[in-house]
Order: sequence, then C-alpha cells, then structure tokens
Amino acid sequence: MEHAAFTAGIPKVELHLHLEGALEPDLERELARRNGVDPARGTAVEVLVTRADFHDLAAACFRRLAAQDVRHAEVSFDAQVHLARGVAFEDVVLGLHDAAAQARRDLGLSVGLVLSLVRDLPLESAEAALEAATGFREEIMGVGLGSGARDDAPAAFAPLLARARAAGFALSAHGDPARGDAPGHLRRLLEDVGVDRLDHGTDVAGDPRLLALVLERGTGLTCSPLSNAAATGDSRAPVIADLLRRGVKVAVGSGRPARSGGYATENVVALTREADLTFDEIIRLQRNAIEISWAGEQVREEFLAELDAFEVLVAPDL
Repeated sequence: MEHAAFTAGIPKVELHLHLEGALEPDLERELARRNGVDPARGTAVEVLVTRADFHDLAAACFRRLAAQDVRHAEVSFDAQVHLARGVAFEDVVLGLHDAAAQARRDLGLSVGLVLSLVRDLPLESAEAALEAATGFREEIMGVGLGSGARDDAPAAFAPLLARARAAGFALSAHGDPARGDAPGHLRRLLEDVGVDRLDHGTDVAGDPRLLALVLERGTGLTCSPLSNAAATGDSRAPVIADLLRRGVKVAVGSGRPARSGGYATENVVALTREADLTFDEIIRLQRNAIEISWAGEQVREEFLAELDAFEVLVAPDL
C-alpha cells in the first residue's frame, strides 16, 4: 500500500485548526453576497456577521474533515476579532456549537471548541473575550494563546491564562517556529504558564532542557507542516519527525488550511514525503493526537478501537 493511500484512509484526530483560516474562497464570496460586504475591502473575516454565517463556516469545515476520516477535532476561533466588529459573542459561539452538534449527529465527528486569545490585540480585549467565554463552559472546552509568538506574551497573558485554568478550561499556546526568543518564550509557556499543549513548538528540539521537559510531562505538540511552509518557507518536517522519533507526543494539524493548501491528510502526506515516515509512525501520530486531546473517555475509546481495527485491516497490505 502506498503511504498516501494509507494516510488518506487512516482515522484521524485534528487538534490545531483555526476556523477563520478554514474560510474557503467560494464560501467567502457567498457570505459576502449574503451580507452585502465587499470581500476586497478588508480581511476575509468581515463577511462573518450573523450566527448563521459562523454555523456555515464551521459546517463546511467539518464536512471537509469528515471526508478525510477525521473522527475528533478541537478547533479554535478568534472571538476578539469578531467582538471588535460588533458581533455578539453568543452569535459566534452558538453558531459554531450548532454546527458541531450537527457534525456529531450527521457525520460522526466529535468537535470541541477552543477560544483563541489574540495576543496581537490589546490585553483588555482578551480579558473581555475570556469573561464572555465563562458563560459558555458547556460549549467551549479550552482556551489557547494564538497568533504571533511575541516575546513578552507569556508574562503579559499569564494571569489571564491562570484565570482560564481556574475556570476549568484546558490550555494551549502558540510556540511558533523560529520566531524571536523561541527557547525563552517556550520555557515561559511551559514553566510559568504550564500549558497542556504547544501549537507548533518545534523549537524545543534545539534546547535540551525544554526537550527533557516536554518528554517528562508528556506535553503535546500540534505541528502544521503546510502552515509552517506557507508562513516561513520551511515546513520543519525533519524537525517534526525527529521529535516524533525521540518520543515527543507530536500530532499533525492543519493550522489555517484555506491559506496553506491542505487539511489533515495533506499535512500528514507532506510530512511523510519530506521526512520519510513509516506506516507505524503515521499510526503513532494519530495515537499521540488522541492521547493529548481534551476528548472525553468515550470518544478516546471509540477512536482507539477504530484505529486498532484499521491497523488490523491494512496489515496484510503493508
């Protein structure tokens, strides 16, 4: 069996996907017409206005994930960007949540929502978004620190993330590759903030202390080769594969798939092609993903059973 066919068919878990980055051009045009927005006037998110718009964005994304045999997804959304445009927080969350419930019912796709705090915007707007999120604990499972890895972000956002933890949210944070004081930034996220997962985070490979820390704690890294390549010209595939082979709980996500050119399958295929992954390593990526996910026990057991069944089914062809 070819690696691409194996990757296409294997059950998958998606842990690093920004919903605004999954707005495909055809839907963007449709929403622009619906809301009377000129898509050339500004950023693409301006076409997202009503609860129905957020539902349709998420529903289209979830159909793409389900078509790629994704069984569980934890997807983030940038509430601050929408609040700044006058969109009600509840319209964002309930639109996304309705699509998630529909995906579970109709597609067999389990979905968790993650509030992404945009560190490039004023801290006050992140505080307002988190305050609003506390009223939607049933709909939102986690809080992430997103956007660019500004060097002072861990210190500035640490108190806010502590409040999120106290409110019961799981925590993740962007540790973008080769950005600024990467080891120092990652050390503060791991030691001072104590995040559960690092999005990207591949720069731990260059610091023995950080590498030992993520191995000791079992901290997950959600890496996005195609998003890396789109942003920096370097997919970091060899580094991702090396971390996986050292025992780090690496998983592969899509990042902003509409901008980088690929969802779950394409990202794993790209990593496999560049880093010569084995079939066992592709399976390991998916086991890692469910292990570092925030899914409930039932979802984990269902996924692992399906993954085991897939492995048995394809074993004669490997």
